[in-house]
Amino acid sequence: MVDFTLTDEQKNLRDLAREFAENEIRPVAAEHDRDGSWPAEIVRKAWEVGLMNIHVPEEYGGAGLRHFDGVLVEEEMARGCSGIQTSLGANGLASTPLLLGGSDAVKRRYLGMLIEEPKLASFCLTEPGAGSDVAGMRTRAVRKGDSYVITGQKCFITNASHADWYAVFAKTDPEAGHRGISAFVVPRDETVIIDKKEDKLGQRASDTATVSFNETVVPAANLLGEENHGFKLAMATLDLTRPAVAAMAVGIARAAFEAAKAYSIERVQFGVPIAMHQAVSFMIADMATKLHAARLMTWNAAVLLDQGRRASLESSHAKRFAADSAMEITTDAVQVFGGYGYMKDYPVEKYMRDAKIMQIYEGTSQIQRLVIARETLMPRQVETPAAATA
Repeated sequence: MVDFTLTDEQKNLRDLAREFAENEIRPVAAEHDRDGSWPAEIVRKAWEVGLMNIHVPEEYGGAGLRHFDGVLVEEEMARGCSGIQTSLGANGLASTPLLLGGSDAVKRRYLGMLIEEPKLASFCLTEPGAGSDVAGMRTRAVRKGDSYVITGQKCFITNASHADWYAVFAKTDPEAGHRGISAFVVPRDETVIIDKKEDKLGQRASDTATVSFNETVVPAANLLGEENHGFKLAMATLDLTRPAVAAMAVGIARAAFEAAKAYSIERVQFGVPIAMHQAVSFMIADMATKLHAARLMTWNAAVLLDQGRRASLESSHAKRFAADSAMEITTDAVQVFGGYGYMKDYPVEKYMRDAKIMQIYEGTSQIQRLVIARETLMPRQVETPAAATA
């Protein structure tokens, strides 16, 4: 029997995230969006109340929450501001390769840093010439004795300017394509340079920057998993984290839907609320259906992961549908508001700008379709040289 009834603990967790988003995030979301400023105070408060690092296992000091618990939090926080939630949630993406491939000592050291203080980490996969085509990456990691020397550049990295360590993917065998990639945890030092902070269309409250590693030396013990098996680790990471991105898309879509619904009831044209006009009411109905379906897909993928099952297909279904639906719902929300929707006096134009990146990062909607097609047509095939922007 399938039952999505929330437990009392899950309701309390959802309510905590909802109240935090309503009281701490929403009042400052427009300001951070306008200025592109870093929400340092919110990061600190979210860490203090336990809304960061929620999936770190209890043995390493974390709450050890399940994937389903996580998507409840991520939807609520993204409803407040998806840019701020991206900043808060990036530790989860960076931590996943460590959880999958790190030694106990590496986990205790680097996950412990995130638990002990409100510190941040970044996931470094994308490069200027290698987005969806991960095999095209040029960052190198060369073994020298008991260390690796990493040289290269990563772009579009969330929290890069503020991170204390990075999960970095680099070529250890340049001739082997995607089979020559390895993963490392790299502490920040003077050889790690932030080259450029991006000025973005949406999610402007999140820090996105280019990072250069200039002969950065890391201990061989910081290798995650086996040498030359980093591609599999990256794909496994994205399978686990895509439901969280889908939940964020649901949160954005929900915020836009709620705003459009309320406005359609309040706004009077031709003597009646515009919600009474079929053209508008059908838009609201379609938005509601897409939102409902996206949430159910997201919850389904999260539950499968909690059951320990492989969920590549379901995670891609959820991420693709939720991201595309968020873009459609936010665009329709602007339409419901009419000319006012195009103005910054109302939040729906921000939701539309924020939604666009959901179709791009952690695997474009086109890459999700590639995964879905592969899993549908060739379900036994478990890897492909085409990967995902993250």
